[in-house]
Amino acid sequence: MCIDATVNGSSTTYVLSSLGKQKAGWMAMGFGRQMTGTPMVIMWINSDGTVTLSQRSASDYVMPTVDANPPRVAQKSLSLSISNQDTKQSVIYAFGTTSPSSSADDATLQQHLDMGVLQLDLTKPVTASTPTGGYPSDNPTNTPATGNSDSFSEPPLLPYQKLIVAHAIMCTVGFLFLLPLGALLARYLRTFIPTWFKSHWIVQFALAGPVILIGVILGIAAVSQAKAMHLNDDHKSTLFKRWGIALLILYFVQCGLGAFIHFIKSPNRARRPPQNYLHAVVGLAIIGLAFYQVHSGFDHEWPFTTGRDPLPSVVKIVFYIWVVFLPVAYAVGLAFLPKQYRQEYSKVQMNDEDEDRNRFSLKETSYGR
Repeated sequence: MCIDATVNGSSTTYVLSSLGKQKAGWMAMGFGRQMTGTPMVIMWINSDGTVTLSQRSASDYVMPTVDANPPRVAQKSLSLSISNQDTKQSVIYAFGTTSPSSSADDATLQQHLDMGVLQLDLTKPVTASTPTGGYPSDNPTNTPATGNSDSFSEPPLLPYQKLIVAHAIMCTVGFLFLLPLGALLARYLRTFIPTWFKSHWIVQFALAGPVILIGVILGIAAVSQAKAMHLNDDHKSTLFKRWGIALLILYFVQCGLGAFIHFIKSPNRARRPPQNYLHAVVGLAIIGLAFYQVHSGFDHEWPFTTGRDPLPSVVKIVFYIWVVFLPVAYAVGLAFLPKQYRQEYSKVQMNDEDEDRNRFSLKETSYGR
């Protein structure tokens, strides 16, 4: 973006313009050298052609909020006019490529794509060759530089964004790798290895449980670090967070159901109990919902809450390959169901025969006496 400043008496008119290399969603400038505590003016053009001007400030490296009493009052225009008598002006600037969804001055902003700090020399006469900006903030004694931002590389991850990345990795590993692995182990091994349940619960509970729990904690920490709201706003992200908590609760319910099925069994059962089928259905539902949640996370939540570009296309390719592979792998394992049912039926028959022998032995003992 480009910043032009023109002094006219006691007021200075600032013009914020795009270089056309990226779509201009919103543009902003602030009067200081850092984001924290600096009065900012943010502008964007709405879908109906009107311009919104929002004066804000930030207490940290988070989305700025509306400042009801700014130290300098800006007048709305397609340019920006502010009362000012300084001869040197340090300016921070930023722009994003996504327009806010509302014309309200407190509308949610996605994170800037580029930002920087300049020093403007307001004493220079206006000529065709006069540079627009002043000096880069890192070295004010360098040769004059324009206020242009020619570089569009992604800025480094902020602390809360690093937590989001860690949260995404842990939850994806837990819900979309370890849980499906445990389900496939049960599906394939139960007809061949008597101790299949041990490997099943180790993967599903001992390994996946801590990974999922840590992932959820990291997500909560990211929201707190960003000073955002958790579950009590009306934003679409709230639905995403609530689904995440619901998945966590459903996971622990599933673990409890599995423990109940394994440790509490009726000795006189003649067929597979309904809770066994419920356990399978709930497990598959958790994995299916996790696919939806992960897709929502990288496809919508990441670019919307951070303002960053969507993830590379290779991420989506790997995701969709996994979406296809897991159901196919599980469906192939269903070919062992007839063998599984025969084994379970034979076990029930053996238990019945043992019970009949015990009764016969008791009768013989009673008759002999």
